[in-house]
Amino acid sequence: MDRTIAEFKLEEGSDITVLFEVPPPSNDSALEEVSLDAGRMVYQATQTLGQALDQVQPVANAIISRFKTGLTTPADEVEVKFGLTLSADAGAIFTSVGGDVTFEITLKWAKGSD
Repeated sequence: MDRTIAEFKLEEGSDITVLFEVPPPSNDSALEEVSLDAGRMVYQATQTLGQALDQVQPVANAIISRFKTGLTTPADEVEVKFGLTLSADAGAIFTSVGGDVTFEITLKWAKGSD
């Protein structure tokens, strides 16, 4: 798969930027070409890194909430693992493995919990 470089500002108003290798943008008109890095085009992302990750937070919160309170015996700890891909124009995208998006969920109960 072809890859390109995208520049994400860390937060709104920040001068700190981070470069990530990402899939080519699907909508070039929404991006600004910033510079060439070792012969490769660098695109400025349409969102800050924080804004891209904000898209993931409600999903993680929904999963954790469901397993902490939605069970007959709520779990004391919930661990959620998933893959993410950053996109210069779409932000954070849940990554699929073999065509399916997967979540690995670990539930833990403390000894003696009722």
